[in-house]
Order: sequence, then C-alpha cells, then structure tokens
Amino acid sequence: MAERHADWFRQAKRDLEHAQRSLEAGDYEWACFAAQQAGEKAVKALYQKLGADAWGHSVTGLLQSLPADQQPPADLLDVARELDKFYIPPRYPNAHPAGAPMDYYTRAEAERAISDARAILAFCESHMV
Repeated sequence: MAERHADWFRQAKRDLEHAQRSLEAGDYEWACFAAQQAGEKAVKALYQKLGADAWGHSVTGLLQSLPADQQPPADLLDVARELDKFYIPPRYPNAHPAGAPMDYYTRAEAERAISDARAILAFCESHMV
C-alpha cells in the first residue's frame, strides 16, 4: 500500500478551511458537513500513517478502532460524536421533518463543529509525528 497519510491530512486541512469559508459565507450546514469531513479525513490520515486502512464515515467509530496505544481521551470521543451528527443531515432535506438543511443550522453550531474538527486534527497530527 502506498504511503498516503500526508495527502489525507492535507485534504483534512483543506476541508477545515472550506468549513471556515462556509461559516463566513453563512452556509452553516456546509460548514458543519465540511468540519465532519475534515475530522474523518484526519483520522483516516492517522490510519494511513500507522500502515492501516480505515473504512466508514463515523469519526467516533474510527477513533475507537485505533490501536490501544493511539486511543484518544474520552472528551475527544465526545467531540467526534458531535461531528458524526453532521455527516448526513446537513446535506439532505429528507433528514429533517420539513424544510431544507439550510433552515436548521446556526452560526454557533457551525463554530462548534469547526472547533471540534480542529481538536480532531490536532490529536491526529500529534500522533503522526
């Protein structure tokens, strides 16, 4: 398997930048989704660095499946649980009882998602050195 962790992590950082730009544009649903994607790709970068492959989209599940010596603290798993909520609902109207995703997401929620993603990226980066 080719070494690709740097590519995955670069894209995670790019997704986080996209989340920030979406926040500034008022596209809060996209900020939340991009933050989730940043977290997911950062954890997948860590798996790549460890010489493993990771499948799935749950940031929590990916973190929980890391080897014992790479396990995150409990508070980071809580952060991951918050990000996991932004994988499907920000993109699909049928994930909500009525209206479009853009009707449901707030600036504060987007700011928290971005902060959560930053925490995941920091954890992963610290384990890839």
